[in-house]
Amino acid sequence: MPLVRIDIASSASPQVVRAVSDVVYDAMTSVANVPANDRFQVITRHGRDELVYPSDGYLGVTYSPGIVFIQVTWNTGRSVEVKKAFYRAVAEGIADKAGVRIQDVWINLIDVAREDWSFGNGDMQYAPKPA
Repeated sequence: MPLVRIDIASSASPQVVRAVSDVVYDAMTSVANVPANDRFQVITRHGRDELVYPSDGYLGVTYSPGIVFIQVTWNTGRSVEVKKAFYRAVAEGIADKAGVRIQDVWINLIDVAREDWSFGNGDMQYAPKPA
């Protein structure tokens, strides 16, 4: 059920883009209990002036033009511990497999209700069950 949006510099190679995509999906399935094959991602490449971040850093983190913004919309209910483990798995995995600085992996999670999804046909596949 997650929808992942990845915003990355247009200068990133296809291999880096694929590695980022794969790492996020792998972390969702291995850490956050997302079902296999539940891989919906929108990847957008941006010019240098389209990825805006604080040049002086924020909360002790400094960024570079290689910043990658990752936003995941998924069902509510995951614990703080699972979310922390997900952040760590994604950041470390992207640093390891894509060569992106760990400081440049910026992640935002959006929790939504199960009934907030339609996977096609105009249906609410996760509709609440009648009592």
